[in-house]
Amino acid sequence: MFTPFDFLDLGSPHSVGMTLLRLVRNGQLRHLTRGLYDVPRSHPLLGELLPTAEAIAQALARRDGAKIQPMEAMAANLLGLSEQVPVKAVFLTDGPDRLVKVGPLTVQLKQRPLRKVGSAAPTSSLVFAALRSVGRDHVTTARIAHLRETLSPEDRKRLLKDLPLAPVWMHPFLRFIAGENA
Repeated sequence: MFTPFDFLDLGSPHSVGMTLLRLVRNGQLRHLTRGLYDVPRSHPLLGELLPTAEAIAQALARRDGAKIQPMEAMAANLLGLSEQVPVKAVFLTDGPDRLVKVGPLTVQLKQRPLRKVGSAAPTSSLVFAALRSVGRDHVTTARIAHLRETLSPEDRKRLLKDLPLAPVWMHPFLRFIAGENA
């Protein structure tokens, strides 16, 4: 996934746009929606594949110079704390609100203050959002143990650094995930 903004260091906006147009006409690129392109991929049984919602959101964030983070339900699913798959792909951003449709896929970006979206490391923010989704009363030792096994040692150390940014009720859980109370 990319946008014309990704290539502005190679030429003027006009020349980048014309080059992208030629590549789309030749079939080397696919124009998904205004300002979003990808290299077409196909599967022998499924046919043409669409990009993931996360790839679309990251391309939009790069273009806008914004930070993104999955909403709570999506974060819980990504980290394996919930088997529920959110119907809508919703991301929090410090950039503008957006709703982008690519085929049957809809990606929504909801604006939030920077302190809520981009103050912690990406993995820490993901863990905070996932725990918020699960809720204080439903955080079990099995879920915490799962996070402890899933996260890399660097990410677990980073959780301790980002601890002041998390709600107070999460602190004991985050310390255990990081291995402080092992």
